[in-house]
Amino acid sequence: MLKFFLNKETTSYLRNLENEFGESSNAIRVELNRLEAANLLSSSFRGNKKYFQANDEHPLYQEINSILKKTVGLDKIIEKVTSNIGNLQKAYVTGDLAKGKDSSVIDLLLVGDSIDSSYVAALTSKAEKLIHRRIRFLCIQEQERDEYLKNSPALLLWKNI
Repeated sequence: MLKFFLNKETTSYLRNLENEFGESSNAIRVELNRLEAANLLSSSFRGNKKYFQANDEHPLYQEINSILKKTVGLDKIIEKVTSNIGNLQKAYVTGDLAKGKDSSVIDLLLVGDSIDSSYVAALTSKAEKLIHRRIRFLCIQEQERDEYLKNSPALLLWKNI
């Protein structure tokens, strides 16, 4: 579930999932077929590979996404880290979690001007205790964002409106 429902942009095919999770292709195929039959996953063919992706039009997509964010601790990070740290414009999760892989380390990209890194460090330390995961963060300017994200999958966590 984490693979597809944490980041709706994530796609994968059977053999890739088999290698990633170390499970038999038959067991993975059965689960993919069940999720597709329930309309939670959609699929498309590229060449001879059938790619699966979360169906974000499904009525339960937002709920599943919210539950996974809470399970991983992203809701606590948003609550603790995005307040009073400077002119924060956007916050992204990058790395393994953005790829849909569970990880004990959360990579956080903070985009904005005049972000107080020492205050962010103090806040992430508090958040780490709440979620029992390590948080690595990087603060960058808005003009650096596109260059940084072009080679790295990212999940937009928070946006200043």
